[in-house]
Amino acid sequence: METLSNSNLASTDNADLILLTGATGYIGGNLLRALERRGCQVRCMARRPDHLKPRVAATIEVVQADVLERTSLDAALQGVKTAYYLIHSMGSKSAFEDNDRRAAENFVDAAKQAGIERIIYVGGLGDQNESLSAHLNSRQEVGRILRDSGIPTLEFRASVVIGAGSLSFELIRSLVEKLPLMITPKWVSVTAQPICIDDLVAYLIAAMSISSAESRVVEVGGADQVSYEEIMRAYARCRNKRIWMIRVPFLTPYLSSLWLGLVTPVYARIGRKLIESIVHSTVVLDQSARQLFDIEPVGIEEAIKRTLDDEDKTIAITRWSDALSSSRDLPDWSTTHFGRRFIDSRSTQVNVSPAAAFQPIQRIGGETGWYAFNFLWRLRGFLDLLVGGIGMRRGRTHLSDLRVGDTVDFWRVEAYEPNRLLRLQAEMKVSGRAWLQFEVTPSDDGVTISQTALFDPLGLTGRLYWYFLTPVHQIVFTRMLRKIAEAAIKGSND
Repeated sequence: METLSNSNLASTDNADLILLTGATGYIGGNLLRALERRGCQVRCMARRPDHLKPRVAATIEVVQADVLERTSLDAALQGVKTAYYLIHSMGSKSAFEDNDRRAAENFVDAAKQAGIERIIYVGGLGDQNESLSAHLNSRQEVGRILRDSGIPTLEFRASVVIGAGSLSFELIRSLVEKLPLMITPKWVSVTAQPICIDDLVAYLIAAMSISSAESRVVEVGGADQVSYEEIMRAYARCRNKRIWMIRVPFLTPYLSSLWLGLVTPVYARIGRKLIESIVHSTVVLDQSARQLFDIEPVGIEEAIKRTLDDEDKTIAITRWSDALSSSRDLPDWSTTHFGRRFIDSRSTQVNVSPAAAFQPIQRIGGETGWYAFNFLWRLRGFLDLLVGGIGMRRGRTHLSDLRVGDTVDFWRVEAYEPNRLLRLQAEMKVSGRAWLQFEVTPSDDGVTISQTALFDPLGLTGRLYWYFLTPVHQIVFTRMLRKIAEAAIKGSND
């Protein structure tokens, strides 16, 4: 393998077509913004392009493809020179190792056929001589598949990523903010080397300019090697908070994941995989990144300060929960037989403009709440958590702005037309498919606000679920619509 140095840097032609996979994920979303700012020609590959298109500039091409469906990749990779492979399945409920392996093999086969010249991948730090977790093993196996393809592949291996909206940062924030006194397991003493999202994106951008016919692994991290306890204490110092920790030996990864699912936004299954990885030290052992790149990563406190400062100025560009795999596997309903659709619809007339009527609708969920019986919505979220669902922990990205694909508590935006339509699809545990839709239509006396709950039951269980909740829907949805109308009138008069 040849040795690279800054003298190996080649000029980057912004006209070269770049393929970005994982653009709906946290790292991919931040990288996409950086590529946009550089004026690069970018094609994003997504399973659901309609979720991504509202998030990107008009100059960004978005195509439909799925790495688990080999034939879908050919058109997406056509004409591409550099491909960022930022895909993994940690959030899925199925055997993510098998999915990740098959996805990488499909991608490599399509990339060779398309004549791709370079692959850039982000994996996880971890000593290969240790018995790594299934998650870290899978990340490193994917890297080997990409490197063995014959296509020059630069595999970055990183530890904890610190940035506004990142999974690791949200976990740390929730623990410190909600639990000033913590009963902590042994894994809080494990050493990591956190990297600021800005620095990781800088490495990914610089990787395009490295000229090499060889594949290699580059380990990257921040300036500090710290334990997870020290990361939490660094966050507490930045927030002027005091925390106390009592360490106990009996919190297993499984118990810790359930506990995290109750007090943080991390779902239990993701928490378990995350903690299984946390029990291994993830620090940089190979210092070649310092010779390859002219980048000086910041330390943990500076990374946290930047993150908090970014959140004060604006919302997070993207969040880990924006990725569809963070909610649950995308269900394949093509061969499923549902019972007849249940519909619960109501409407009201309001003498306001469409914009005024839609304003409370587009603010629904998150900090605003659901306008009626919020304690019942929180109870539904808690019950969802108990059965391994996502609960109400995700909130929403922005107080008033929405885009297709955004999360709103245990819903996801499926359709959005400003001042006219909002349709949410349920992602909580439920025996069937469920939607909640709001429409605003002009009328002679202002507008009509329509609210509709739709449910496709799955078997007898789904039917019983709907029948059981029908009286609750009558009370909750009726009052919700009335409160939305009142908020519209109040907003119009202010």
